[in-house]
Amino acid sequence: MEWLPLSHHRFKLAEGPFWDRRDQALYWVDIAGFLACRLCDGRFEQWRFNEPVSAFIPCESGDALVTLASGVYRLDLSSHAEDPRLTLLCIADSVTGNRANEARCDSAGRLWLGTMQNNLDAKGGDLPVTRRSGSLFRVDEYGVVNRLLGCMGIVNTLLWNRKADTLYCADSLDGVIYRYNILGDGELLDGRSVWAGPHPRGVPDGSAMDAEGYVWNARWGGHCLLRFAPDGSLDRVVELPVSHPTSCVFGGPDLSTLYVTSAAPAGAGGGLNGAVLMADVGVTGLACQRFAG
Repeated sequence: MEWLPLSHHRFKLAEGPFWDRRDQALYWVDIAGFLACRLCDGRFEQWRFNEPVSAFIPCESGDALVTLASGVYRLDLSSHAEDPRLTLLCIADSVTGNRANEARCDSAGRLWLGTMQNNLDAKGGDLPVTRRSGSLFRVDEYGVVNRLLGCMGIVNTLLWNRKADTLYCADSLDGVIYRYNILGDGELLDGRSVWAGPHPRGVPDGSAMDAEGYVWNARWGGHCLLRFAPDGSLDRVVELPVSHPTSCVFGGPDLSTLYVTSAAPAGAGGGLNGAVLMADVGVTGLACQRFAG
């Protein structure tokens, strides 16, 4: 399996890759670099903010959502890179000192957003996480917010099975990917179970699901992806040329290319750390869902 960098760019904390099948474009962010990035038709674009941005998701209406520390905004994609035009959609988490982290849309196009204690200073430098103040929210196309879970540490991985009756959601502070049951209206049933427990190869970060229902989980600090079977058992370890992979997504015309974002934390060294990687991993993935608004 040959992993190649998508481009020459290197990022502080690349995260949240999203493949837009309609426009054949890859979206991602640099959380600590305060950047939203897009590669479409071989053209790289970026928009710069003055605060952390954790997700960049295209909307059915033609603009895109960005999840900033101060709220969820709509971004005018025709606006200038250094002066992005933003319209507030909602403030999901009003807890002082929190920021957005993981964000994905379900099959209905609703945004699911996990938050955490802000661990970045004004220049994108690291701050310690000392409290479990994060929550999981669901935001509909009109910006109406529903809080689903609280007392979370670092929310990562938001995936649904094909039946949309199961949510897989990691808490990186626990080192665990949890399984939640979902009702038909999208509400979570009480209780959770450990779907994939701690593993010596890093802690769970973002994930992608393939067409066979297997989960490809980026392992922060683990130099690898772990592929988990539908029952949560470990199927394989996929070695990577980066120390801190952060997330992954299937893309390309037939969803057979796996894109992996990575970070370049202090002391991680150079090379490909901070790059967006790509490889054909021998299976196809599930398509990403745009925001319905």
